[in-house]
Amino acid sequence: MKNTTILLTLLLFSSVLFSQNLPNIDLKSLDGDTVNVTEISNTDTVKVFSFWATWCVPCVNELDAISEVYDEWQEETQVEIIAVSTDDSRTQKRVKPMVNGKGWEYQILLDENQELKRALNISTIPHIVIVKNGEIIYRHSGYTPGAEDELYEIIQEHSK
Repeated sequence: MKNTTILLTLLLFSSVLFSQNLPNIDLKSLDGDTVNVTEISNTDTVKVFSFWATWCVPCVNELDAISEVYDEWQEETQVEIIAVSTDDSRTQKRVKPMVNGKGWEYQILLDENQELKRALNISTIPHIVIVKNGEIIYRHSGYTPGAEDELYEIIQEHSK
C-alpha cells in the first residue's frame, strides 16, 4: 500500500512538473498574416496542432484521413485542426498548391524557420500536439492508418 501511494504521488508530481504550455511564437498563415500560437491556443476548445511537410508521405496521409471526418469532429467537439507546415525555404512554395489541391479546411500555419518545432522539441514528423487552455495535454509522433480514431477519442475526452 505504501509503495502504491508513493508511486501515485510521483506520477501526479511528474505530470504537473512536465506539463507544458505552447511557446509565445508568431507564425505566418498562407495569406501572410501573423498568427500568435499562444493566442490561438489559449481557449477552452481543443486545438490539434499537426506538424507536417509536403515531402512527408505519412504526414499527408494523416491530414487526408482527418480531412474525411473533420466536419463531423467539429460538429461534435468544436475541435480545430491547425496544420503547421515545417517545410524549409526550398519546399515552402509547394505548401499552398498542395493545401488547395487537397481541399484541406484546416488553418494552415508556416513554421518557416522551424522555431515552433524546435521549441517543442519535435524531432520527427508527423507529430500531433493537442492543446486546451494553452496547455499541451497530449503528444504523438508518427502515423499509421486508423490512428485518427485514437486521436478522436482523445479529442472527445478533453472536449467535455
